[in-house]
Amino acid sequence: MPELPEVEAVVRTLRPLVQGQRIRCVHVFHPIAVKPQNASRLADAATERCIQRVDRKGKYVLLALDRGLLTLHFRLDGQLVWFSNGAELLERANVKENGTHVDVAFEFGRGVLGFADRRHFGRVHAWEHLEESAGLSSLGIDALSKDFTAGRFREMLAGSARPLKDFLLDQTRVAGLGNIYSCESLWHARLDPRRRAKSLKPEEARRLHKAIVSVLARALECCLHPAPDFHDSQWWFQGLEKILRAYGREGEACRRCGAAIQRIDQAGRSTYFCRRCQK
Repeated sequence: MPELPEVEAVVRTLRPLVQGQRIRCVHVFHPIAVKPQNASRLADAATERCIQRVDRKGKYVLLALDRGLLTLHFRLDGQLVWFSNGAELLERANVKENGTHVDVAFEFGRGVLGFADRRHFGRVHAWEHLEESAGLSSLGIDALSKDFTAGRFREMLAGSARPLKDFLLDQTRVAGLGNIYSCESLWHARLDPRRRAKSLKPEEARRLHKAIVSVLARALECCLHPAPDFHDSQWWFQGLEKILRAYGREGEACRRCGAAIQRIDQAGRSTYFCRRCQK
C-alpha cells in the first residue's frame, strides 16, 4: 500500500505535468472507482476546470481546481499512468492484449492522466470544498508537517491507552503512516509495538518522533530516486526493501542485536519487530 513517502513522491512528480493545465474531458471506464459518487458528478465537477495546485494530505493526492477539488486515494494498489494524448489512451486503455488498465482518466491539452487500480479499492472523488470529504476532514497532523512536533506528539501519546502500533496507524492522530513505516519507526526507536502509547516516558516519545521523521525522510529519498515513471504502467518504487529493518523480515536476524524478527497480528495487520531489543 502506498504510504506517505510514496504518495509524496507521486505528488512531486505529478505537479509539473498537470499544474496549470485545464481538464478538457473526463473518462470514467470503471464507475466503481468513483463510488459512492457517480461518473456524471465527477465529469461535471472536473470538465473545463483548471488544476491550480497539486498537494498531498496524509495518503491523499489533492488536485485543487479553480473551483472545487479532486482527491485521489490509492488504497492498496492504485497508481497513476500517463498517455501522450487521448488517441493513445483509447488505443491502450483496457484492451485485452498488451493493454493498460485504467479506471478514470483526465484529458488535458497536453497529455492524459490515468488512475488505475485493478483490484478496484482506489478512489477518485470530486468535492466543492475540502470540508465535504469526511476522510480528509478527519485526518490528524501530517507526519511531514511542521506542526508534527515532538512536544505535540508526546501530548497525543500521553492521552491514549492504545497499543503503539495501533496508535500510529490511526490517521486521525498522525496522517500518512501505514503498516510499513510504523513498524520501521518502532524498530528504530527500540519500542515494543504492543506497549500502551501513554506508557512512554518523555525521552522515549522524543525518540519515536525522531524515528518517524527520519524513516519517512529516508523512504521519500528512496522513492524519488528514481522518481515515479507514469509512462510505464508496470513501474513501481524500487529499492525500498534495502532500507527496511523490520517489515517483511520475519525469521531474519535483527540488524541491531541478531535475534530473529518476529511477526504478530495486531488489529488484523502484520506487525514485525524484535522481541529482544524493542522494549
